[in-house]
Amino acid sequence: MTTRKPLARLKGGNNEGVVVLVLLVVVVLMTVANPEFLSFSNLFSIVRSSLVPTVLALGVLMVIISGGIDVSFTAIAIFAAYSTVTWVGPGGAGAVVLLVLACVVGAALGLVNGLVISTLRLPTLIVTLGTSTMFKGVLIAYIGAQYIADLPEAMARLGNANVLSIPSGGEVANLHVFVIPVAALCVLVWWVLSHTMWGRSLYAYGGDPEAARRAGFPVVRAQIILYTAVGVLAAVGGLMHVTLSRNANPQDLVGSELDIIAAVVLGGASIFGGRGSVLGTVLGVFLIQIIQNSLILVGIPSVWQRAAVGAILLLGVGVQALSAKRTSRKVFAYADEEVVAA
Repeated sequence: MTTRKPLARLKGGNNEGVVVLVLLVVVVLMTVANPEFLSFSNLFSIVRSSLVPTVLALGVLMVIISGGIDVSFTAIAIFAAYSTVTWVGPGGAGAVVLLVLACVVGAALGLVNGLVISTLRLPTLIVTLGTSTMFKGVLIAYIGAQYIADLPEAMARLGNANVLSIPSGGEVANLHVFVIPVAALCVLVWWVLSHTMWGRSLYAYGGDPEAARRAGFPVVRAQIILYTAVGVLAAVGGLMHVTLSRNANPQDLVGSELDIIAAVVLGGASIFGGRGSVLGTVLGVFLIQIIQNSLILVGIPSVWQRAAVGAILLLGVGVQALSAKRTSRKVFAYADEEVVAA
């Protein structure tokens, strides 16, 4: 027992230690294969590519903890961002106005998910699959389908704003200023999940829905708040995506749901609900981004990159299923021993 406890602490409550170990192995292998991997330019590029997925993954984490699966968050993200850019135009609206408008749109779309799921008690995957298609159709039909290169002035300025610049290999490596709000959102979601009754209700409902209801948790209200909050996070992520890419395209983001869900699952969130952490999710996002970056440096086509992410997701879910079976066997064995002893 004394030898296993330190290992269990290193492993972490949601296998964060395992993800760190895998990250270290990938980094070492890629550094040996291509020393440019550890350059500031490449590392800052990985951080930049992780910003939007991290924000979206925070919302997915909360849904998975509650025992659900949401595939509409990318449709909400681009709907909120594209509609905001379209309505504001290239004028001088401030960043706060843009953020508030996008968040209102995202909250409204998330509220649709929450109301349908909580009141009708339909499977989350089916509901969000349907609303995702509906949101995309409304966006294209009633708001716009054209590529927009002329963004509002505030977004154009933010797209070029950096918090740190370091000379690297004859060029300047820039760390984008969005790392600050993304870090703040991670801390906020961690605090909400760890220190509020609403956050605990998500874990309770994801672990055992019926027990959560009997314990008096307001399940319907919690789900409505959950999907509204996910809509707000999706809107923030969509606005960041448009700002970083310096254009608004209604076809963007949709189709990247697999990468985000895979990152959350690899970060230790149980696909069966009731378990997950912000730290593990952030590590999972970086793992996916580093693997994709590594495949690009090696020269592997993008088609195989998608296949790699799918294989990683299957591996993560498979490991969780085997772990759940092993745990249930231990519980039954312990129960049998208690019966025999009695």
